[in-house]
Amino acid sequence: MIRLFFLLLVCSAQTSAYDLVISNGRVIDPETGLDTMLNVAIEDGTISALSAEGLEGDRHIDATGLVVAPGFIDLHTHSPTQLGQYYQLFDGVTTALELEAGMYPASDYGAEVRDGALINYGASAGYIGIRLLVKNSLRMSSPSENPTPDGLAGWWTYFKFIFQDFQTVLAPTFSEQASSAEIARMRQMLESDLDEGAIGIGLALDYISEAVNDAELKMIFAVAGERQAPLFVHVRRGVNGDPSGLREVLSLAEQTNAPVHICHITHNAMGNVELFLREVREAQGKGVDVTVGVLPYNAGSTAIGAAVFSRDWQTIFDISYEDVEWAATGERFDKVMWETYREEQPSGAVIHHYLQEEWTRRALLEPGSIVVSDLIPMKSLEEKVPPHNGAFSKILARYVREQNALDLMDALGKMTVLPARRLQNYAPAFARKGRLQPGMDADLVIFDPDLIEDRASYRDPYQTALGIEHVVVAGIPVISNAKLLPNVSPGRYLSAKNQLD
Repeated sequence: MIRLFFLLLVCSAQTSAYDLVISNGRVIDPETGLDTMLNVAIEDGTISALSAEGLEGDRHIDATGLVVAPGFIDLHTHSPTQLGQYYQLFDGVTTALELEAGMYPASDYGAEVRDGALINYGASAGYIGIRLLVKNSLRMSSPSENPTPDGLAGWWTYFKFIFQDFQTVLAPTFSEQASSAEIARMRQMLESDLDEGAIGIGLALDYISEAVNDAELKMIFAVAGERQAPLFVHVRRGVNGDPSGLREVLSLAEQTNAPVHICHITHNAMGNVELFLREVREAQGKGVDVTVGVLPYNAGSTAIGAAVFSRDWQTIFDISYEDVEWAATGERFDKVMWETYREEQPSGAVIHHYLQEEWTRRALLEPGSIVVSDLIPMKSLEEKVPPHNGAFSKILARYVREQNALDLMDALGKMTVLPARRLQNYAPAFARKGRLQPGMDADLVIFDPDLIEDRASYRDPYQTALGIEHVVVAGIPVISNAKLLPNVSPGRYLSAKNQLD
């Protein structure tokens, strides 16, 4: 009945001149279940009308044979660069958010693209960044050794500190427990960043497993619960399939009423993904506000000097040296090479192949799971990265078209309205994203369901996806006929303070 009413409304739209008209497309809106041939009118960056009748516009896109859908929202990406935005745009992403690691302060995120953003972007309050400043500034006095807020300026410097420089002078951040005074200071900084508009809290807990005690962790969850700020957690990882880290997070979320998102659940659950998903469902049944993210790749990537490799990583991942490759060359490791590279090049990236396809498929099929990319930083074409820039296209190609494992409507919902709903109670602007309805933001992707395909690989990551024919951001075409338009930059910085107009 609701869908019928909606269709009656959209088909009665008046014909008038609009900024942009998209005609003859298969219009899909996962929130309402709309899936029919309609014309879409856009005015002042907003969807103005959906109509079965012809519409007039100053600009026109012919979407014959194509799907018109809300632009994809990526809750878990790490590349606010022109290169990163370019490749995500060709994957249909119109909003890319750094919510797992976050940034401190969040307002510094995306400085590299602020004057020329192709897509929307934003960040959570990065808790490791807060911890870095508090622990290391209290521990060290030498200016050359002590990172300061100014010293952390710049996204890449920040990211490198968090994910690569584990065994340097920054070690206190990743290994030492905090005093009560330090915890109080970290709470103050966290709350201040939330006041300034950070989109929730980014807690890459696994990277600071040794350092964070119960008192500190309870403080973080308490702030999230009091503020109803979504908490994006990379849970503590144990041996393959150990649910202890998940249970810790779910228990604290229940105690504090904190809204929680579990990042890349397969990468933590591994062979126990069914148990992890069941326990999430059980928590939801008890009223815990928890969601999960999943990406369609069966490997992980981090620095060879990362904290996880200081533990019994072969047992944790159930792999050995030959299952890990040096990202720059594709070489596989042996024990001697591993020990040498760990000592001499601790910041170098490795790709560790430890996931199985059936685990990923199972998590993707879970009702309510949210598709993410976990895009690794893209700084230059010379530096190899995992092929995560094709995540959304891969879902649509492999799991929808080829395997028929996911219905197109369900798959699009995991990329659009579900991530929007995860954020909208805290960041009101997201109540207008991830939908294709009158009054919603005109962030749209137009793709060929028969041709869409990811092309990036571990050996050749800098390949754009195929089948993304048009992308519209804030009502402005950015990709037209599968080509990037020149001198167009409609993307904007999003925060929890962005309000509905």
